[in-house]
Amino acid sequence: MTNEEEICRGRKPVLDLLTNNPSRCAKLLIANNVRPPFLDEIVDLARSKKITYQLVAPEALDKLSGGEKHQGVICKLTQAKMIDLEDFLRNLDTNIPSLVVVLDHIEDPHNLGAVIRSAEAGGASAVIYAKRRSAFPNGTVIKTSAGASLRLPVIQVVNISKTIERLKECGFWAVGLSEKSESSMWNEKLPERTALVVGAEGAGLSRLVSEKCDMLMKIPIVKDGTGSLNASVAAALGIFEWSRTYRI
Repeated sequence: MTNEEEICRGRKPVLDLLTNNPSRCAKLLIANNVRPPFLDEIVDLARSKKITYQLVAPEALDKLSGGEKHQGVICKLTQAKMIDLEDFLRNLDTNIPSLVVVLDHIEDPHNLGAVIRSAEAGGASAVIYAKRRSAFPNGTVIKTSAGASLRLPVIQVVNISKTIERLKECGFWAVGLSEKSESSMWNEKLPERTALVVGAEGAGLSRLVSEKCDMLMKIPIVKDGTGSLNASVAAALGIFEWSRTYRI
């Protein structure tokens, strides 16, 4: 396991972690050159959450962060508590429009974090990702998502295709983003209960996942030279197209 997977670094990400999900902080490390008012804020928060903290030399944090900026504070992370899909579906309000974002093996944690950030901002109910061949909510994801991964349900599943089938049983329409589709998102209204399925970086949707979708939609590209969009950008456009209709 790499440092990126074990730690949360930076003042805002660590504050978000302690505020929203303190159980994920195994230990808080603060550089001994950090000064008030931030020092008082972070120590008071750690005490209120009953989190062990320690003042250490800045060099120790430099080594732990692998040269990445830490702003004088690092949390060592515990393993993330898994959210069960069935529990999520059982507690989901069926009387209002709902969007879940399903990721077909997104491997870059920066992309995962960006998708989660957009999902929270756009009013999605959850982000679903695969257990294997996928990024998972580590320190990089917490930082990239601006803490959204600590607030929005992020659900790990074993099989994306079977998960899509389960979502459809619960009244969701599975809409896959595919540049190969003839149907444009700008010309089709997304369903009230949408499972927005986003493919992997480069490869896009896998064949089996694509076949499980009720419909495929493309985001129209004005200039062909651009090629396909980054996975997190495509997801954000889909999220806010749904949000434009049902939440804004």
